This record gives sequence, C-alpha cells and structure tokens, in this order.
Amino acid sequence: MFKEFKAFIARGNVLDLAVAVIIGTAFGKIVTSLTDDVIMPIIGKIFGGLDFSSYFVVLGKVPPALAGSSDYAALKKAGVPLFGYGAFVTAAVNFLIVAFIIFLIVRAVNRLMPKAPEVIAEPVEPTDVTLLREIRDELRRR
Repeated sequence: MFKEFKAFIARGNVLDLAVAVIIGTAFGKIVTSLTDDVIMPIIGKIFGGLDFSSYFVVLGKVPPALAGSSDYAALKKAGVPLFGYGAFVTAAVNFLIVAFIIFLIVRAVNRLMPKAPEVIAEPVEPTDVTLLREIRDELRRR
C-alpha cells in the first residue's frame, strides 16, 4: 500500500495540483486583503461611509451582554444566528476579483503559448465514389 501511495504522490499532476492549491490559498488571502482593506473602504467612502461587513439581520436571541451591539464578529462568535448579507457582498466582490485576475492570467498565457500549426485534413471520399471512379478509369483504358 505504501508503494502505491508513493507512486501516486510521485505522479506529476498530483504535485502540480498541490502547488496550485498552496498558491491559490496564498492568492486568496491577498485578494481578501485587497477587498477588505482597499476596495470595500473606497466603495464605502463613495456611498457615504457604508461598511458592508456590518450589514446583517439578527435571526435569533441576542445574549444580554451583547444587547444592542452592532458588532457582527462579536455576535457571530457568541453564536447568535445572523443573516450576514454584507459579508456575502464582500465575498462576492472577492470572487469577482479572483475570477477576473484568473481570466487575465489565462488569457496572457494563451497569448504567450505558441499556436500549433493547423493541420488541414483532406476530405475523405466515400468508398462508393472511389470505386465508381476506378471503374470509370478502367473502362476508359479499354
């Protein structure tokens, strides 16, 4: 079993996938920071101090110690059921940024990769037409 596992891990595509996951995780943290620390504050400033992360609806009972609190993280940590649509908006912006950047990377790589020469295949003639042509040529020779 150990030999099979070693052979599985040694395959190139498994290692490539592992590297991609690690780089993707690091890239996700960068994008999250970009969204939370740069983009969302600018959007908030444009819309008059709007902070999307603080938009939520309380769906359950709030502990007396947090009564009247508008701290999403504290309420969530206390186990209060919340409908955090502001956090969803932030996550959606994160996704759009990641998707757009990946699109740009794939597009750049596709432009840098050499294009394979186009192979033009000759149309294949049906066998009955080939046979009739051979018969015609044979009759002409006689």
